[in-house]
Amino acid sequence: MKAMIFAAGLGTRLKPLTDRMPKALVPVGGRPLLGILIEKLHRAGFDDMVINVHHFADMIEEWVTSLDSHPASPVIHLSDERKELLETGGGIKHARPLLEDCDRFLIHNVDILSNVDLVRFFACGEGSDVTLLVSERKTSRYLLFDDDMRLVGWTNTQTGEVKSPHPHLDPSHYHPLAFAGIHQMSTSLFPLMDAWPARFSVIDFYLNLCASHRIVGHVQPGLRLMDVGKLDTLAAAEAFVTSL
Repeated sequence: MKAMIFAAGLGTRLKPLTDRMPKALVPVGGRPLLGILIEKLHRAGFDDMVINVHHFADMIEEWVTSLDSHPASPVIHLSDERKELLETGGGIKHARPLLEDCDRFLIHNVDILSNVDLVRFFACGEGSDVTLLVSERKTSRYLLFDDDMRLVGWTNTQTGEVKSPHPHLDPSHYHPLAFAGIHQMSTSLFPLMDAWPARFSVIDFYLNLCASHRIVGHVQPGLRLMDVGKLDTLAAAEAFVTSL
């Protein structure tokens, strides 16, 4: 099974640590975030991984190379975004040559820690074009789903902004759920990315397609999730990892 790890971000919320290292290599409990995630993915059966790189790309490349001495390590490819940070959709599009030899692949933000059952989550995506891990976590930005958990739109509750291919969508008629930064996509969607620019949001891509393709949400009961986005979350992240 294949997975893509988003690790190219600048990590501005983790400054000053990210003035000297990429967010992916920020240590939590003595291990880099990237190492924690690779281990979790590998235990779940993902033996082929793609990591996109931009900020301090050379450091990630050197760290990944050091894994080659371990015979049980997964196969890891780097998708090079050194010239330009391509956002989430552009990053997937750019990595297409490394991903399209399978029917679907998992996508995981490097700074997300969770107790998600990746084996079960990946299995539940069979038959869908996209499956998004979502939760009832409180936020201001929600994906909107109908009663069958089909994606219909997105809303920002602070600004009232709504994005949807369905005209005049009323968010109050749908289920607002928070995106968890973990999803899976069918490689059959790659040709539809050809018309998109080099840099774009994958959520905008999904919203554009949700009226014509099966894009669904999945809620895992008892999901615990943490976004390691700020310096003051690092101590809590260490405790979180220990408790998993």
